Amino acid sequence: MLEVNLTVTPQSVTNAYGLHGVTYFPHSRIAGLDARTAGFLSTVGLPTSEVFTSRLDIEDPYGPDVDAITLGSRFDHYGMRCPLESRSWWSLGYLFTSLLALDPKSGKIYAFPEGAVGCIELHRDIESLVFALVELRRLENDHEDDVDPGVLAARFREVVEAFDPTPFESEDSQWILSLEELEHGIW
Repeated sequence: MLEVNLTVTPQSVTNAYGLHGVTYFPHSRIAGLDARTAGFLSTVGLPTSEVFTSRLDIEDPYGPDVDAITLGSRFDHYGMRCPLESRSWWSLGYLFTSLLALDPKSGKIYAFPEGAVGCIELHRDIESLVFALVELRRLENDHEDDVDPGVLAARFREVVEAFDPTPFESEDSQWILSLEELEHGIW
């Protein structure tokens, strides 16, 4: 059962993304799925936006020979090398240009940055990812209100890093690259 002491609540996600911007997943006992992750996805949900496009469709768009959920099968389909340890991970969607994947056993979130060989650990769990996405929405709203980009980047990093330092541990992290783009006026 889902732990009751979550920082990210269903209300915080719907306040940030609206009712139509959140997908809830049926809470079922899928073999091998971390129970906390399953509970979180069924009660809090996973937001989607232009910045983070979650993989919402569960139909198989590739045909009967390709498992559209697991990375190994999808990477094979595109003729790409998939690290052995990540072949059974599940595709969550894209954060900017990085493919995000969930290790269903540990609950950790990994990123496959565009053009990189391999992956990096991006978040300790699904709650950390969604926490960062809620903070990102706050950043986007303040950016539209002409708040200084340097202030926004520093605030985002401070708040997210206090919750989970993992997103900033690798210099190849999509979060670090995106904050640099924000500070340099690329947004």
